[in-house]
Amino acid sequence: MSETGYEYRVVRGFAFSALFWLVIGLVVGLWIAFEMFNPALNLTPWLSFGRLRVVHTNGLGLGFGLAGIFATSYYILQRLTRAPLAFPKLALAHLYLFNVAIALAALSLFMGMNTTREYAELEWPLDVGVVILWVMYAINVFGTLLKRQEKQMYISLWYIIAMTVTIAVLYIVNNLAVPVTLFKSYSLYAGANDANVEWWYGHNIVGFIFTVPVLAMFYYFLPKATGLPIYSHRLSIISFWALIFAYLWTGAHHLMLTPLPEWIQTVAIAFSIFLIAPSWGSVVNGYYTLQGNWDQMRSNYLVKFFILGITFYGLQTLQGPLQGLRTLNAFFHYTDWVVGHVHMGTMGWVAMVISASFYYMIPRITGNELHSIKLANMHFWLILGGQLTWTITMWIGGIQQGAMWKATNPDGSLMYNFLDSVTSLYPYYKLRFAAGLVYFVGILIFVYNLVMTVRKRPVKA
Repeated sequence: MSETGYEYRVVRGFAFSALFWLVIGLVVGLWIAFEMFNPALNLTPWLSFGRLRVVHTNGLGLGFGLAGIFATSYYILQRLTRAPLAFPKLALAHLYLFNVAIALAALSLFMGMNTTREYAELEWPLDVGVVILWVMYAINVFGTLLKRQEKQMYISLWYIIAMTVTIAVLYIVNNLAVPVTLFKSYSLYAGANDANVEWWYGHNIVGFIFTVPVLAMFYYFLPKATGLPIYSHRLSIISFWALIFAYLWTGAHHLMLTPLPEWIQTVAIAFSIFLIAPSWGSVVNGYYTLQGNWDQMRSNYLVKFFILGITFYGLQTLQGPLQGLRTLNAFFHYTDWVVGHVHMGTMGWVAMVISASFYYMIPRITGNELHSIKLANMHFWLILGGQLTWTITMWIGGIQQGAMWKATNPDGSLMYNFLDSVTSLYPYYKLRFAAGLVYFVGILIFVYNLVMTVRKRPVKA
């Protein structure tokens, strides 16, 4: 407990849990990136691409992403309400059980226990555990809001509330299943209904983990880091409600040109295009906050992370809706272009904003100065260079891949077989692996910098 009465042990615990799972998830990611051009690394079923890929996505999405969200949201919640956590012991229990759940989830996926549903691969006993963890978190969120000392609710609190409520609904509805053994269950849905529910969940669980709470961080920490008020609180509120309204209708854009009813696909396309407006509302808000103070991009190491992060978010929210258009979807879907699209968001937007949030937050909850601003700048340039090389490589590879799949001879037969398209991508996969190594070095510097910051003796006022 800090001198102000705020509970910071749980904040620090989740922050370093996020760093731990970030390193583990990236190691697994590098392994499977190597497997893409060296299949001999599939040494055992436990190290096969099919198993490691879901360990990678869950380890980073849930282990790093959610832990980072819990750390920052517990911090933001207390600061914006001017009240300590309503149930600090429950928050600590949440921390310990969270790490146990992530470890068990990784182990189960290594073992091949998998529902085969994207971002919902965990079998039913672990699903129950996830729901319990989420209820523990929600009790603290709403309990603290109820006892808040600050009447005005800043935009970051609205984003935290939206995440807390929506993820609960998404997770429970999509993961309804009939258990047949202790470690196996089957979805309550079937056929096209199953696909529709799954991608209503799949798209929106990504949105409400990788968009909504990260915007909460952005709106809180950017003004704190710059010493400048957010450009327009009204614009942030309008963007919030428009984003929340539109997001939940867009999942079917993952199912273009499938047996799903065409009207559902069209509704998803329309709302996907609409999403560009509220998303760019936040981008514009971030840019205009710095009007007249762009020199901070040079003088303030945190600003680079936030501004490049929101830029990648803006690019994501142009790419995503446009990929949902039927003509473009017919070319890009199932290619490595989509892999590049996803990773620009996770390696750029999400990782950069969480990094900057941690750089701001950790020194303040420990009473220490950051170990090295020089290392923080090095971290920034390495992950920026690694991410850009990684994603652009996959975009180019995806365009080549799509073109080869659709190329035909004068008689209408396919010009290339599937194996031709796979082998042609080996140079891109090797470059992706190299870019991933650069990015990983940047992350190791990030972790080292924060560990050394915590190990310092507190600065006396």
